[in-house]
Amino acid sequence: MLAAVPVRGDAPPDAVAKARAALAKGDGIAAEVPLRLALRNGLAPDAARAELGEALLLQGNRREAREVLFGGEFAPESAGRGWQMRGRLELAEGRLAQAGQAFDQSYRIDPEKASLWTDIGRLRFLGGEHAQAIEAAERAVRLDPKDPRALELRGLLIREQFGLQSALPWFEAGLRVAPNDIGLLAEYAATLGDLGQYRAMLIVCRKLAKVDPGNVRALYLQAVLAARAGQTTLARTILQKTGAALRDMPSAVMLNGILEYRAGNANLAVEHFDRLVRMQPDNLQARMMLVRALRTRKLDRQAVEAAGVWANLDLAPPYLLQLTGEAYQGLGRKAEAAALLERAGNEGQQPSAFLPTGQPLGVWAIGYQEAPNLASNAVPYIRALIEAGEDRQAIAVADRLKLANPGAAEAWLLAGDARLIGNDALGALDQYGRAALIRFNLPTLQRIDHAMRLLGRDADANGVVARYLRQNPGSPQALKLLANGRAAVGDMAGAQRIEAVLSARGLRNP
Repeated sequence: MLAAVPVRGDAPPDAVAKARAALAKGDGIAAEVPLRLALRNGLAPDAARAELGEALLLQGNRREAREVLFGGEFAPESAGRGWQMRGRLELAEGRLAQAGQAFDQSYRIDPEKASLWTDIGRLRFLGGEHAQAIEAAERAVRLDPKDPRALELRGLLIREQFGLQSALPWFEAGLRVAPNDIGLLAEYAATLGDLGQYRAMLIVCRKLAKVDPGNVRALYLQAVLAARAGQTTLARTILQKTGAALRDMPSAVMLNGILEYRAGNANLAVEHFDRLVRMQPDNLQARMMLVRALRTRKLDRQAVEAAGVWANLDLAPPYLLQLTGEAYQGLGRKAEAAALLERAGNEGQQPSAFLPTGQPLGVWAIGYQEAPNLASNAVPYIRALIEAGEDRQAIAVADRLKLANPGAAEAWLLAGDARLIGNDALGALDQYGRAALIRFNLPTLQRIDHAMRLLGRDADANGVVARYLRQNPGSPQALKLLANGRAAVGDMAGAQRIEAVLSARGLRNP
């Protein structure tokens, strides 16, 4: 791949410098060309290994990048970059431990590099170390306040930690530095859309399409916008232009299913929703849409099977209960139908709980014993303990995970869930509040809301939901929480105003 040839004396001496200048602009092709020419003219392979590997990564050619980056050693002056690129490659392919090891090597060589700290931040976030990811992103911005990738990551983490509104200034700061940056434009447009600022989102999407014609993220966001406006045909046309690029993107699979359902193509809708449920078995919204599409096709037996044990859970949405009950009616099973339809009629506030783990407790215990401080082993084991009603053991395991991973929001949430199962709502609320300091997203809000209402603190719960909505005004789940909360404190007029908003946006199931 990088085999040297006899030096002819005419290898371009500035090839690596030219490549680095192109890499700084994010142009992998322009970086690769001078390096290939220099290698053909005798440049030592190790002298170009790091830069060529980065150029190939920018082009999305991971297979060839691996051959280059792992095909030999790095020149001393580019070793930090080379190890960082190895880390990026491992991160892109989901090998988090190997990515961490490579970044550690890069850190030993160049500890004050903003782009390295940005990569470390992404690694930590993917590994569930949210607080540590925030620290890494902050350090990256301090090292280089004008680095687009550092500003983008800080915006993404702010969006997770505080909400959509707080993230906007970070994306805007990045775009002032790099107005044509594809990543920043895409995240800025997505955030504007989630905030309901659709006109501004469309303007940014059009710029993104101009800067990067055929950008699938821009097409997807425009399809979402058309779907929200009820323009089903237009949305389908736009989405079809993405080809197979978004085939494995869950939100795109969901959108495809919704659009086919709206267009009257129930068979295609079933295919999309069934595939999404296989990808994400815990996705209740996808499962509910699958049951609905199956019922449209009069496939009641398959609808009952798709609902499965989820319809028996306390957290089952009323609409899923209604659909499953109607499917039982279609099968002539009146007793099961009546029980589910009665539960569907008692909508109220649904409790916070975990979905079934899908494996026996003993299976998860084996994996946990091998590496108890590893979140990927501990989390399903804790969930299985909670499901089995082993609340004391679940608390002990969750607390151990929390001590080993204090920056992981999910560790605090699990510790809270275990306490809630043990009827310690106050202890659960304390754990949820600590998780919210790291990552105040919808699952954290739902748990805080539920724990507060169990403690009779409905007004406080309404205040927390309202604070979340100030940052995330388009969240239908939060609006529904607040509607129920207003009713709980006797503010029926307030509840009705929120219900009117939900109905106007088409966010109430028929």
